[in-house]
Amino acid sequence: MKSVAILATFVALISLGACNDTSKNNDDNVDVTTDLINNNATAEEGAVVSDEELPKFEFEETVLQFGEISQGEKVKRLFTFTNVGKTNLIISDAKGSCGCTVPLWPRNPIAPGEEGEIEVVFNSNGKSGHVKNTVTLVANTVPNVMVLAIEGDVLVPQTQKTEQ
Repeated sequence: MKSVAILATFVALISLGACNDTSKNNDDNVDVTTDLINNNATAEEGAVVSDEELPKFEFEETVLQFGEISQGEKVKRLFTFTNVGKTNLIISDAKGSCGCTVPLWPRNPIAPGEEGEIEVVFNSNGKSGHVKNTVTLVANTVPNVMVLAIEGDVLVPQTQKTEQ
């Protein structure tokens, strides 16, 4: 029992010593900021792009209907957009509101005036009734988040209704 208490004390002392380790390089003069994320600054120091110069999404539609489908079906819809801004549009991320909604987006920059597509695949397996799922895009636009939606009705086949 004594050896357990000694071991516990030893571990506690080592842990406290590790927290107060001043031998690491602690440079108090370094400020870590989120300026590059929160502002429209480029990698070039001091250069700031005005909102008028930024890329801009212009979608034909931001909500697409898939109508009525049978449970278990997969549907694919394409959201078409144009970069109506003055610089390259870069989509850094796209996420579906659930695992059944999977977006595919262009990984390359979309030049001003060019079109792009966001493909969304919805898997209705295990779903029923009216469904409205979203896809959230993160891009170098202002605002930097764009939300798209697909919606429709998932019908459960009669044979499955009677079994439930």
